[in-house]
Amino acid sequence: MKFIDETDIEVFAGNGGRGCVSFRREKYVPKGGPSGGDGGRGGDVIFRSDGGLSTLLDAKLRRHIRAGSGGNGMGSQMTGADGEDAVLTVPVGTIIRDKDTGELLADLTHHGMEAIIAKGGKGGKGNMNFATSTNQAPRYAQKGIKGELRLIRLELKLMADVGLVGLPNAGKSTLITAISNARPKIAAYPFTTKTPCLGVVRHKGRSFTVADIPGLIEGAHKGLGLGIRFLKHIERTRMIVHVIDVKDPSQKDPMGAYAVIKNELKNYGTHLAKLPEVVALNKIDIPETNSAATKFQKELAKKGKKVLLISAHARKGLDKLLDKVIENLN
Repeated sequence: MKFIDETDIEVFAGNGGRGCVSFRREKYVPKGGPSGGDGGRGGDVIFRSDGGLSTLLDAKLRRHIRAGSGGNGMGSQMTGADGEDAVLTVPVGTIIRDKDTGELLADLTHHGMEAIIAKGGKGGKGNMNFATSTNQAPRYAQKGIKGELRLIRLELKLMADVGLVGLPNAGKSTLITAISNARPKIAAYPFTTKTPCLGVVRHKGRSFTVADIPGLIEGAHKGLGLGIRFLKHIERTRMIVHVIDVKDPSQKDPMGAYAVIKNELKNYGTHLAKLPEVVALNKIDIPETNSAATKFQKELAKKGKKVLLISAHARKGLDKLLDKVIENLN
């Protein structure tokens, strides 16, 4: 299924039904009074979060959401039927904003949450409501009120406990495949992963969710390489795992790769740089990487940080990595 994390749609709440002008005409009631009923309420547009969804594709395909209008009032004081609500299910983590004003309308962070995004109009009152001592036979009723119309912006921010970050081709997709049930595309070239991928990890009786964020590049916080589209998916994570290629040809050493990612997180302007982190130096099964790994460990040790040596491909060091992640999540 195609991953969509942003889309605009129009929502139309239902109009209220018209009130009715009617009079009693029963036999033996020669001076029957007004009996026009009220119009029905227009339906609301409701968004509901569903933990089984992972993309806004359905919303993007619909583009227009319209609730039912209320029925008109009828004689014998009968109220018109209420309009049917329009309910759209979206993934957990969906943020809903008014496109014109930027107002935050809802943030659906848990399964089953609901938010009324556009309210249906009230039904108009029938003429039975307007009878007075001086006007016992009113010949007018109210029109129904129109339902709300909104142009809204939907934005999905993944809900995960752990975010895997790193430069392109650092081995994040291989890692999430090794530790979880996720099966992203893997290939030996940069930018293989173009969309975030979620996986569930189970380790020593604990379970947590991990998000594989597409590779970031220098300038990602400014939007380079779709950086902002990717960085936003880390905002809700509780911690970060830096996945660093021990011998990345685009960097002189692992410290350079680590510095790039730390700088992008800091400049993104959120709390990302302050999140708990675990540093995982990947691909240590490659020959002649011991010196680079040792140097990197010593440099980060000066900053009070520990580096875990792993090989996602060879599945080495993964138990220690997951132990450390769980320790940080507690």
